[in-house]
Amino acid sequence: METVKKIEFNVPTKGEVSTVNQAIFDNLNNALGFVPNLYATIAYSDNGLERYLNFQNAKTSFSNKEKEAINLIVSEVNGCVYCQSAHTVIGKMNGFRDDQLLDIRRGKSENTKLNALVKLAADITKNKGNASEENIQNFFAQGHTKENLVDLILQVSDKTAMNYLHNLTKIPVDFPVAKTV
Repeated sequence: METVKKIEFNVPTKGEVSTVNQAIFDNLNNALGFVPNLYATIAYSDNGLERYLNFQNAKTSFSNKEKEAINLIVSEVNGCVYCQSAHTVIGKMNGFRDDQLLDIRRGKSENTKLNALVKLAADITKNKGNASEENIQNFFAQGHTKENLVDLILQVSDKTAMNYLHNLTKIPVDFPVAKTV
């Protein structure tokens, strides 16, 4: 039986990526003070980083805080420690306390509207785009709209793509590692 050699992924440096991605690295350095390893990994694709950042930064009906709740629960369901860690930091920057961040990763929130959002996001992620009628009805009963539902699916897809990229590449986490829940 032939042994399969594991492919190792390094985090590409600025000099190893296209000139378009080098400019994006400069912009990220200016904005964040560093280029997150997962973004750098996307730069293996000459077009991927710009495409992803445009998608990630597009307007949505959700507040930044709601987006972070979605990002956290999706990353928890998908088992992505990189994104759990990054979005714990970003969640704090958007006003969540540590206990609230852990609760969201456990699939709940004390805020009933946010709780409905988190439960539906988890259900959609676990069930590959399907969800229970109860979670859908509760989402709408808490004041969410059809626009919110579409934006939720887009946010789940955004985060799932990053979760899959990290889960496959296992590049180093360059944020404080999130606690296990």
